[in-house]
Amino acid sequence: MGSVAALYRYPVKSMLGEAMSAVTVTESGFRGDRTHAVLDGTGAIGSAKHPRKWGALLRCRSRWDDRGSVRIVLPDGTALPAEDPELDVRLSALLGRKVFLSAVAPERSRLERAVPEYEGGVPDVVRESASVDATGTSITTGGVAPGTFFDFGRVHLLTTASLARMREVHPAGDFDARRFRPNLVVDTGGEPNFPEDTWPGALLRAGEALFRVVVPTPRCVIPTLGHDELPPDPGIMRAVAREHRVPVLDLGRLSCLGVYLDVLEAGTVRVGDTITLC
Repeated sequence: MGSVAALYRYPVKSMLGEAMSAVTVTESGFRGDRTHAVLDGTGAIGSAKHPRKWGALLRCRSRWDDRGSVRIVLPDGTALPAEDPELDVRLSALLGRKVFLSAVAPERSRLERAVPEYEGGVPDVVRESASVDATGTSITTGGVAPGTFFDFGRVHLLTTASLARMREVHPAGDFDARRFRPNLVVDTGGEPNFPEDTWPGALLRAGEALFRVVVPTPRCVIPTLGHDELPPDPGIMRAVAREHRVPVLDLGRLSCLGVYLDVLEAGTVRVGDTITLC
């Protein structure tokens, strides 16, 4: 069906992550993925889904070092280990309020999402419940997967076919895979359009690991933001909303690109490994 084109993990939620040539997959997802997050005193989990409040996190990079510690590179190039108390001071200065890095997801955490103006960005019933916060942003508030910093699925897969199709319908857009923060990018060769639309419920073998395809991945504002050398591109999600709105559970038709996976069998996945649908 294809092959593994790229592998990514993001040690700190909503910071830039790291590309890998191989990764160990556990029942909890890619080892080392989203093990940490930045929190504030209100219980909010730092997520660039609310750019006015947390967007500066995307100017930081997180990675695992050779000693098995998460290291954060700040916008000015300063690199600090996760356990350094100076890191919380620097992150607080960056975000303009007191925050701290945590490896523990609080029981009563909140994940805030800016509500996009275009149709299909959030379910209608959720849009109706939105409120305007202190930043002047219309937001919705939800949670994360219990005991984790994942929004929903443990592994996010994106296909080269979907990205190629979006480049066709919106040539002015910069559809670099990194904008969508996938874990697993699958090269589907000449497969047209959005092949993963037919995958939910199927089993997918990548290297030694076995996954179940769960649901399409609803998209938020994050792909429109600047990522490393990639500039902001506000047209990205409007194009996805026009071209690819699909049913998601009982939430209606949402703007989606990619699919979420659950892990059924652990193992190692490497760039170049064959992808097989079972």
